[in-house]
Amino acid sequence: MSESVVLVTGTSSGIGLATAVHAAQRGLRVVATMRDTGRAGPLRAASEAAGVETDIQALDVTDADSIEACFAYLRSTYGRLDAVVNNAGAGHLGSIEVESLAAVRSVMEVNFFGVVAVTKAALPLLREAGGRLVTVSSVGGVVGQPFNEAYCAAKFAVEGFMESLAPVASALGVRVTVVEPGAVSTEFVSNVQAQEPLPVQGTPYADLLDAYLARTAAAFDPAAAQTADGVAEAIVAALTDPDPAARIQTSDAARGFAGIKLSDLDGSHVQNVTRHWIAGA
Repeated sequence: MSESVVLVTGTSSGIGLATAVHAAQRGLRVVATMRDTGRAGPLRAASEAAGVETDIQALDVTDADSIEACFAYLRSTYGRLDAVVNNAGAGHLGSIEVESLAAVRSVMEVNFFGVVAVTKAALPLLREAGGRLVTVSSVGGVVGQPFNEAYCAAKFAVEGFMESLAPVASALGVRVTVVEPGAVSTEFVSNVQAQEPLPVQGTPYADLLDAYLARTAAAFDPAAAQTADGVAEAIVAALTDPDPAARIQTSDAARGFAGIKLSDLDGSHVQNVTRHWIAGA
């Protein structure tokens, strides 16, 4: 993969930023994209500190014109694309009785349809190169979690889409991998918590949400959570491994958590685990 061209989405912070830098350190030519290139300062600083270059470009995965422009740039500048890392996404807290359908649709748009749209645009180039399609999902794409209904639904959809696409893409020379981090210490959680608060005061959901938030704060504490660099290493391994797995969990904690679901035929084990997350109510 040395000198190969890799497109990484959602690189303004967190896992995407770390992946762009780690991939460049491995000798890959990284086209690092983000919705607002005015937020590229942290990536530029991290790239400079690591002694690497990244080609920063605008890409809004929910905007068809933006996707078309980005891929036109790839074709005209490089004439090829060897790998894509679908990383762009957004967290969301909600529960359907106390949020709008518009909010749920918005979550699906960025976390699922954005992945689908970029994948569709990339596949002709990836087929030409015999390339890689790596998508960052989550253990939330395996195990449904309280107050993450829309987010987990989107990630479940991503997992089903990629699992179904994988044998077809492989038959045409494109390897598909889904990467499932667990709790990661990034701006992701703070960005979610900065959203407009759920209107739960005075409803039966208020105490349940408080208990969930307390549990989540502990899980994502930097002392307990995985680093973005740790996840980036797993992603770059999927880009460079001659025979990458179709599904990769990025930590022992993620493997253990995902394993609950994959061996839980009647659903009782998952429910016994997740109901304790709101047991303080």
